[in-house]
Amino acid sequence: MVEHIDTSLIDWSRAQFALTAIYHWIFVPLTLGLAVIMGLMETIYYRTGNEFWKRTARFWMKLFGINFAIGVATGLILEFEFGTNWSNYSWFVGDIFGAPLAIEGILAFFMEATFIAVMFFGWNKVSKGFHLASTWLTGLGATISAWWILVANAWMQYPVGMEFNPDTARNEMVDFLAVATSPMAVNKFFHTVLSGWVLGAIFVVGVSCWYLWKKRDKQFSLASVKVAAWVGLVAAVLSAWTGDGSAYQVAQKQPMKLAAMEGFYEGQEGAGLVAFGILNPQKQAPDDGVDPFLMRIEIPKMLSLLGERDANAFVPGINDLLNGGYKLKDGSTALSAEEKIARGQVAITAFADYRTAKAEGDEVKAQEAARVLKENMPYFGYGYVKNVNELVPDVPLTFYMFRIMVMLGGYFILFFLVVLFLVYKRDLSKMRWMHLVAMWTIPLGYIAGQAGWAVAECGRQPWAIQDMLPVSAAISKLEVGSVQTTFFLFLLLFTVLLIAEIGIMLKAIRKGVEHN
Repeated sequence: MVEHIDTSLIDWSRAQFALTAIYHWIFVPLTLGLAVIMGLMETIYYRTGNEFWKRTARFWMKLFGINFAIGVATGLILEFEFGTNWSNYSWFVGDIFGAPLAIEGILAFFMEATFIAVMFFGWNKVSKGFHLASTWLTGLGATISAWWILVANAWMQYPVGMEFNPDTARNEMVDFLAVATSPMAVNKFFHTVLSGWVLGAIFVVGVSCWYLWKKRDKQFSLASVKVAAWVGLVAAVLSAWTGDGSAYQVAQKQPMKLAAMEGFYEGQEGAGLVAFGILNPQKQAPDDGVDPFLMRIEIPKMLSLLGERDANAFVPGINDLLNGGYKLKDGSTALSAEEKIARGQVAITAFADYRTAKAEGDEVKAQEAARVLKENMPYFGYGYVKNVNELVPDVPLTFYMFRIMVMLGGYFILFFLVVLFLVYKRDLSKMRWMHLVAMWTIPLGYIAGQAGWAVAECGRQPWAIQDMLPVSAAISKLEVGSVQTTFFLFLLLFTVLLIAEIGIMLKAIRKGVEHN
């Protein structure tokens, strides 16, 4: 199924996809966050009839529309790349992976496209109730879109609900509900969407504080801050809660990612969580005997508590996961990476034997090969791994990105608490230091989101699909030069789009809210 692939092609294909995903995620969370905030503002207008809230909602809708349009463009390119750059992946799991993406396009995207027109152009042309419903349905469409995309992503992290068909060399869906409602998908959805609400709230508070800094539109700014800060505080607290759930799911389904997040090499009972640490750059291999940390501050037993819901539970480290031999929850003994690789190679050989036997019309040999393949299929992807150390993701990147995400998440909770205190108990319009803090918090919101995705995606390397298909076996056989060319073309295109969006946004912000 897979030919020899130049490693530089793998690196460039990964870089191109990462580039597209990073740019796409600049736009998506703001769309999700602004949808909720402008929906609440229009709801206040609907209930009070106060034209002030109509003008306020329309202003944030304008920024929502600018961001939404450019986000769609990057999202479309991202989906096309599965077919162009990752054709082996698309063939191997297209029957499963394509289903949620198709539902997203048919249901969510068309839902957004239908109601966004009413939202923007239906003022004074449809009833207030229908317009309000259109606003919320536009946001709901964006959220449903996120659901199906995250279902697809969660399946890559934790593949369920499928069986491998050796006749077609494809994994085929046998349980749609298992795919759509896996615990990984549910938790990932809530954590991701809530992080979008946090960013939307940060954005609204930051822009509103710019107006206060400029001594403009005081009433509009303070009203916007109150709505956004409450949304942000609730979302930030819930995001921390779902983050705990995410860590638990990772511990159960992707223990190597958890070990990389913690720089955790040697497993132990009652494992501590690294609250702060500096990794040792001299650490080059899992078993080189070098201390992984230059310094660290641990919270005793917290990693066991978060990962296993038991403060004294055993948590495997990177070396345990590579060497095996420890007891699993079901009482069995964990296989070593070498044993998994051997069984993966058995699965690949059995698959080849099955195809050969089928071609020769030997049903007896075909059935025996199918039996061997089914027994070893859980380790199929390991058969493409050449060195056990390939199974270890980039520990420094995963470790530090995880801490950036967590620390910023804690900062956002404090930020919204301070903003709410100042806007209700003090005169926020006069506190210029807080205006600066709020404006500089906007880029931190984007950094937190990007850090979270770096943990999720880089932490599961080398897998395109966890345990089933490594990245090296998932890509298309292309000329490296063509991938390099499109990488730089996309870099130019996306940068132009981002600059254009920022320019249009700034122009709209400088113009300010409409005054009738």
